[in-house]
Amino acid sequence: MDWKPIKKSLAALDVPPNLPNYRQAYSAFSWENICQELSGLPHRGGLNIAYEAVDRHANGPRCDHLALRWLGKDGTSRDFTYGQLQLLTNRFANVLRRLGLVRGDRVFVLAGRIPDLYIAALGTLKNISVFCPLFSAFGPEPIFQRLERGDAKLLVTTKRLYQQKVAGLRARLPKLQYILLADAEEDEVEAGLYSLPRLMELAAESFTIPRTDPEDMAMLHFTSGTTGMPKGAIHVHKAIYAHYMTAKYVLDLHPNDVFWCTADPGWVTGTSYGICAPLSHGVTSIVDEAEFDAERWYRILAEQQVTVWYTAPTAIRRLMRMEIAPRQLYDLSHLRLVHSVGEPLNPEAVVWGQEKLGLPIHDNWWQTETGAIMIANYPSMEIRPGSMGRPVPGIEAAIVRRVNGHVELVEQPGVDGELALRPGWPSMFRGYLHDLERYEKCFKDGWYISGDLAVRDEDGYFWFVGRADDIIKTAGHMVGPFEVESALVEHPAVAEAGVIGKPNPVIGELVKAFVALKPGYEPSEELQRELLGFGRQKLGSAVAPKEIEFKFNLPKTRSGKIMRRLLRARELGLPEGDLSTLESDE
Repeated sequence: MDWKPIKKSLAALDVPPNLPNYRQAYSAFSWENICQELSGLPHRGGLNIAYEAVDRHANGPRCDHLALRWLGKDGTSRDFTYGQLQLLTNRFANVLRRLGLVRGDRVFVLAGRIPDLYIAALGTLKNISVFCPLFSAFGPEPIFQRLERGDAKLLVTTKRLYQQKVAGLRARLPKLQYILLADAEEDEVEAGLYSLPRLMELAAESFTIPRTDPEDMAMLHFTSGTTGMPKGAIHVHKAIYAHYMTAKYVLDLHPNDVFWCTADPGWVTGTSYGICAPLSHGVTSIVDEAEFDAERWYRILAEQQVTVWYTAPTAIRRLMRMEIAPRQLYDLSHLRLVHSVGEPLNPEAVVWGQEKLGLPIHDNWWQTETGAIMIANYPSMEIRPGSMGRPVPGIEAAIVRRVNGHVELVEQPGVDGELALRPGWPSMFRGYLHDLERYEKCFKDGWYISGDLAVRDEDGYFWFVGRADDIIKTAGHMVGPFEVESALVEHPAVAEAGVIGKPNPVIGELVKAFVALKPGYEPSEELQRELLGFGRQKLGSAVAPKEIEFKFNLPKTRSGKIMRRLLRARELGLPEGDLSTLESDE
């Protein structure tokens, strides 16, 4: 389908955008100006993420403004103003100081979306220790790998998660000195464990943030590759400049916004945009403890009067599969912007947002390593469904190809290559912990090479093609799995599709698709033939899948990316590798 651009009128927008003219903002941008919009630490100097996210608001007119509203899965809720958040995070910083944790010590948190997680993250940053989130659905071995490789000194968790996943690991983790249980009273704690509520009760509410160098390590995010152990990407306090800027220009946050990022803080989106970015703007953030539930989510959007919503393609596709007319059942009139991240957003999903929510969905692109949004669609700019958008101000992006061991720019629009960024932006990762060689391989001839393939059109919009290691070579053609998947999901029966290359002695690789069907459709040979024909019609015989296999669910990471390498491994009987990020499966 030839998707038409979704044009916008500035006059029709309810709130004038922070970035009314993209070209002008991009050409005039400087990180120095962003620096001036933040405070920096008073008296001692330096830059601390937690000060910019909490204390500068608590010390000013927004002290009593709602910072976090936590919605418990049991129907309860708790509100935290910026002033209250300041005192609680001060207490946690004092807990760390009392236990002897200092600058650079790693503090891991293994918990669901509970208030203690957010308090611990910000209190850790105040102490200039390093916040290291763990996804609560990890099994014991992925948890061990991250705690061991991250040199964990302290872990915050719950009684249930400790007993199920951590208790059996302690003998293998000699560096782990303290385990704080968020829901334990003093008399429930066994040897080597501590009650976090009791320690918080004893801690003082005043805390002076030490001088923090902008390059001090702030966060350690683990990301899995297709092979090998998880990589610990190092981020520093200076990253707050990029969090703040992208929340201003991409998410378009204004002082009275109610913002909801559905990502779990166990992943980089849930920290960069579930904690740092919205709080740096002094807005109200919604935190939902419960897992995905379509009706609950629509109810939250309506009842909490959410204005800016940041979610993931997996959630959007789930909503698309359900026979719900949201605007007929829920008051979504306050919702102003919808954003998506985690994997490329199919054009159909962008248009679905326009039709069902009354708003197009703004896709954007970034990685754990980039620390913040790098390429995006903006409220003031037309959306081209299927495009990740244009580079954010301060970011130089390009398409490159490797030629004779060197990187060369691809100047011609419409020609694919590797997506590359010019290093030096504030949220760029500073290394992989204990793996300098792996880090250095990410850079070549003055560029950070992302590992994603993309094309740039004549107007500077970037379009995702696929991962460099996902590209299928079939009969002399280079086929991007995403292109095939996007075509297949246009069929009314298809909910999701994952595409791989399957070795073939004649054509090198043939294109095979794994398809999950929408409710009301059942796998059959007839439907299989129909989809094969549909693919040939949409893509041509050279690109279309030659085989289709039905799956009830496709394996995905917790951030929503279909795990093509796992589909391929199972198809070919290869080792499945690291499964710590696996979300769902048959």
